[in-house]
Amino acid sequence: MPLPADSFSLTPDMLLRAYSIGLFPMAENAEDDRLFWMDPKQRGIFPLDALIISRSLAQLARSDRYEVCADGDFDAVITACADSTAGRPKTWINGEIRSLYRALFDAGFAHTIEVRESSGALVGGLYGVSLGAAFFGESMFHRARDTSKLALLHLGARLRLGGYQLLDTQYVTPHLATLGAVEIARADYHRQLAAAVTAGTTGGVWRREFRLAGREVLDVVGR
Repeated sequence: MPLPADSFSLTPDMLLRAYSIGLFPMAENAEDDRLFWMDPKQRGIFPLDALIISRSLAQLARSDRYEVCADGDFDAVITACADSTAGRPKTWINGEIRSLYRALFDAGFAHTIEVRESSGALVGGLYGVSLGAAFFGESMFHRARDTSKLALLHLGARLRLGGYQLLDTQYVTPHLATLGAVEIARADYHRQLAAAVTAGTTGGVWRREFRLAGREVLDVVGR
């Protein structure tokens, strides 16, 4: 059952502590100021050695049609993730969420993967939180076909190169399942989380100048 998180002023440090013990906040919708702590009985994760890469996604990655980078414009990414679309008329990203995760980004704990056209236009991406060797995926979006999938593929490669152990996706949707997301029991998740948050990583994968070509990404994820 969701637990209210709005009985006190939530800080970025509190948010990181919550992630470290398996909790994450959500709002009912973007217009609702209240936040709730979530700790689902079945937790969605992406096994980093078992991402599912379709032939069309592999072809898109190899083409290097888009430029894929990290941490270029957090505000633009979270705004795009919060936008209503035909398939997602409402989102849970409210003003409090925006403020908290922007603070985490400024402190080096939140990161983006951004997919851009040659013109610089942002056409896909995702954001999430990094803590130890765990990455907590929060939301992703696309404005061109398969660009959110491409962002996830690049994220997976960076995490593997960085020595990450856990990629949390909170819940498994039919869409995420086609990319390799699976559900595990809460107790199993907490065991994996406890090991991951205390482990070290190679921080260089989040340098803004760090880039991977599509063929390199596919090599890293085992395609």
